[in-house]
Amino acid sequence: MQNHLSTRLKVFLVIFLAVMVLGTVGFMYLEKTSLIDSAYFVIVTMATVGYGDVHPVTDAGKGLAVVIIIVGVGTFLGVIANVTEMMLARRETERRMQKLNMVIGVFFSEVGIGLLETFSRYDPEFDAIRPGLLATANWSDKDFDRAISDSRTHEYGAKIAHIDFSSLKTFLMDRRDFLVRLLENPVLLEHESFTDLLRAVFHLTEELAYRGRFDDVPQSDANHLAGDIKRAYHLIVSEWLVYMKFLKNNYPFLFSLALRTNPFDVSRSVTVKS
Repeated sequence: MQNHLSTRLKVFLVIFLAVMVLGTVGFMYLEKTSLIDSAYFVIVTMATVGYGDVHPVTDAGKGLAVVIIIVGVGTFLGVIANVTEMMLARRETERRMQKLNMVIGVFFSEVGIGLLETFSRYDPEFDAIRPGLLATANWSDKDFDRAISDSRTHEYGAKIAHIDFSSLKTFLMDRRDFLVRLLENPVLLEHESFTDLLRAVFHLTEELAYRGRFDDVPQSDANHLAGDIKRAYHLIVSEWLVYMKFLKNNYPFLFSLALRTNPFDVSRSVTVKS
């Protein structure tokens, strides 16, 4: 909707500026007025506030004023209406995002943080990106954006020898109903990347749920499950950083707790020490 409003506003602005320029030049030529008076004619005509003591005196000038009224007034009102609509739409979007991030916060509390800790243990190359995930209270938006960008280019891995499929299955099955309820939440449809993350985690849950035991899993099947883990792992790290950035900018007290429970900080402690 925002893109549609933006495009429509751009069209109105182009027409508005064209009327301003052509109308000003027209009045300067037809009425022999100065640039300021000509621009004044155009503006007061489109704004429908009347001319006062200064107004077009020639027939051609009055004819141009009529054209500006027909074309310009609607354009001027269109610009005002679209700017107002965009402001209201942006405010509504911000309210929806607040609700959405509350849901995302619950996801990380119930599922996400545990998965981050687990998946990072499976990744033999995780130490390469760990330093970039140790957010601090001094991080700026640029720091978060850089970390998000770096996290999306990391070659995520899941070494089969490190994976405890049974424990991962138990963890996810205990939270299966919670994941289903999240997927049913219509608010999440507005957040495509987080919805992709939920689908990846739920798919992994389903794959594990269909397997009764894992002590005799063939290599091909283990590779398949490792691929599902890597898909979810790749998505969850960047979404966690996006969420951390949101907390930093909107909820400092929640961000403080998130820093103290950072799943990538081996020396983390929930205790406030300073």
